[in-house]
Amino acid sequence: MAKQRRPQTRPLRTPPRSARQPQASGASVPGNPATGTPASVPPPKPPERRSTYVDAVALYEQGLELLQRHDYNGAADRLESVLRQYPDEKELHERVRLYLNVCRKQASANQATPRTIEERLYASTLALNGGRYDEAISHLRLVRDEDPDNDHALYMLAVAHAQRGELAEAVAHVERAIAMNPENRALARTDPDLDPLRGDDAFTTALEAPPMMRPERRRPLRPRSAR
Repeated sequence: MAKQRRPQTRPLRTPPRSARQPQASGASVPGNPATGTPASVPPPKPPERRSTYVDAVALYEQGLELLQRHDYNGAADRLESVLRQYPDEKELHERVRLYLNVCRKQASANQATPRTIEERLYASTLALNGGRYDEAISHLRLVRDEDPDNDHALYMLAVAHAQRGELAEAVAHVERAIAMNPENRALARTDPDLDPLRGDDAFTTALEAPPMMRPERRRPLRPRSAR
């Protein structure tokens, strides 16, 4: 009786690489097939600057310059303008707020009520610089009440009233300031802060009047750097 042949089993073959299923770990990275080295991924492009960025930075730098000059109110005004006018420049806002806090703290520290004539003159100078004419006049009136012949205070009162359009009060204080110190006449002739008085007959007369005998006591002229 013939023996029954057993079927031959063939060894399993590993399918070629191209036939294998992709690994579950993720998509393959394209690269060099000869070396198997994955291709390098290019870095993302930096975001493009908006056209308003240059203007925002310029205003920000103006604020820093005023801060270095200790003009804290002026610096705060510039920095607040950056936040208000350029709301999209978020990357700049963090630095703006940092320096804005410094300005506010310093301005608050400088707002102590002045007590002496010199402190009031200094406070009135800062107020004039910031265009706060009501505040300046308030300080200067106190100086005038305590020292009626203080030509420095009289001259600055003339400036404050001129800037508010109160020409009669401004001319009266110019005349008094010149009477106390004739050197104020030359200052008034070229001071741009008194430009609202140009063309006023009383002001012209005060500038053209012959010099009077100066009093024995003199006061320093208002520093030009104060404006």
